[in-house]
Amino acid sequence: MIVKGDPTFWALAAAITIGVSAGFLVVWMITRHTRRAAREQAGQLIEVAKREAAVAAQELKQRVEEELTATRAEHNREFDRREIEVEVKLREIRAHEESLGLLDYQLEQKSERLARENAAVIQARDAIRALSKSLRKRLEGVSQMDADEIRRALREEVQLECQDELRALKRQILDRSEQDLSNEAKRILITAMQRLASKPNNDITATIVHLPTEEMKGRIIGREGRNIKAFEATTGVTLLIDESPQMVLISSFDPVRREIARIALEALVKDGRIHPATIEEHHARAREEVDLNVQQSGEDAVQKLGINGLHPEIIKMLGKLKYRFSYTQNALDHSIEVGFLCSMIASELGLDPNIAKRAGLLHDVGKAIEGDYEGSHATIGADFVKRHGETPIVVNAVAAHHEEVKPETVYAGLVILADTVSAVRPGARAESMAGYIQRLERLEKLALSLEGVQQAFAIQAGREVRVVVNPQSVTDEQAHELAKELRHRIEAELQYPSTIKITVIRESRFTETAT
Repeated sequence: MIVKGDPTFWALAAAITIGVSAGFLVVWMITRHTRRAAREQAGQLIEVAKREAAVAAQELKQRVEEELTATRAEHNREFDRREIEVEVKLREIRAHEESLGLLDYQLEQKSERLARENAAVIQARDAIRALSKSLRKRLEGVSQMDADEIRRALREEVQLECQDELRALKRQILDRSEQDLSNEAKRILITAMQRLASKPNNDITATIVHLPTEEMKGRIIGREGRNIKAFEATTGVTLLIDESPQMVLISSFDPVRREIARIALEALVKDGRIHPATIEEHHARAREEVDLNVQQSGEDAVQKLGINGLHPEIIKMLGKLKYRFSYTQNALDHSIEVGFLCSMIASELGLDPNIAKRAGLLHDVGKAIEGDYEGSHATIGADFVKRHGETPIVVNAVAAHHEEVKPETVYAGLVILADTVSAVRPGARAESMAGYIQRLERLEKLALSLEGVQQAFAIQAGREVRVVVNPQSVTDEQAHELAKELRHRIEAELQYPSTIKITVIRESRFTETAT
């Protein structure tokens, strides 16, 4: 046990004091170090917190800016949509305003029409009242008339009231009948006369074949007519054997078929052996020979005019024109002449002579086409050359050269002119100058013989006659009737090629002289 005052006590107390002081010092130092570390850690934490706060603030700022941008875009879209809606509304308002304006205009028109109708109703009512008064007076007069007088008065009144309508109806019926007759006549004449003449003409539709002896006729006929029947069946022609010495007549409307029959018959007569087998053999040879002649004739015509690029079928069809005649004028020579005329006239006018001569050469190609087609040779020829690659200018010129189709180019007019010059010039179709002049004089005299005619002129080589009538003595309806009468008299009393156009002119002139 340690007692106070004992050195050990004091040593222990000093040690305790020193230990406490040292402990205090250690604790103070530790506390100080801990405070310093805490301050440093706090500073670091504060710095980290500041940086984190700055980052958070930046992120918040960006997010706010993005929200603001999105909100601004949304507002802009909403503004644009509202602006579009406003524009649409404005357009609708304008449309309604226009509709209202149109309705106002229509209402004004309806008001004006109603006013006119109201005025017309009032006028009609007044007219009905006047008519009622007049009818009452007429009834009072009728009550004193007998039945015959009433019928006569009614007839005269109806005639006076319906005179204009009856005249118009008569004119309409006459015009329609005239048109129907013209169309029917064109159809019949074009299909039956231009390529298939119904009445044979010895100069055109018949060919004479001379025989060496009279005995040859019997051999041609054969036993019980066997040879002549075989010949006609094979060639498609009619063989006429009469009492004419040493000759037979081949008749056919087809000149190519007639030429084949002539060559075949001459070969049979020269051979002497005539029976169905040799008839077919010589007919085949004659057909080949004619086909070669046709092809050569077509090529010669094309070469003569210097035309290139024609289809072989067109050239072949041109060659067939060699065996066709119109008023003794050879159709192929006529076509070549028209081609030359078209070329020369086109050159003078500064047009393309190649197109003109091409159209002129082909204008009558329809005459060589078989008669199974309906229509005029102009329209049939135009369809034919169109199918074989010709240009629309040439096709129209071929179709319009008889003015059945409206000419669309100046080349069609050239073909019409050249065709007329080639066909109607004196001597072209076995017509002398004296006969040509005499025909024109007869045409003019026939027109002058009609009542009311002052002057008559035959123009276009006799293809048209223009008649001037006295306007004081001839009315418009009478002038129409005069044209028809002149047409009938020309058809009955004159002989003429192609057609004649009749033009009746009625005019009144009033002249005053101021002095």
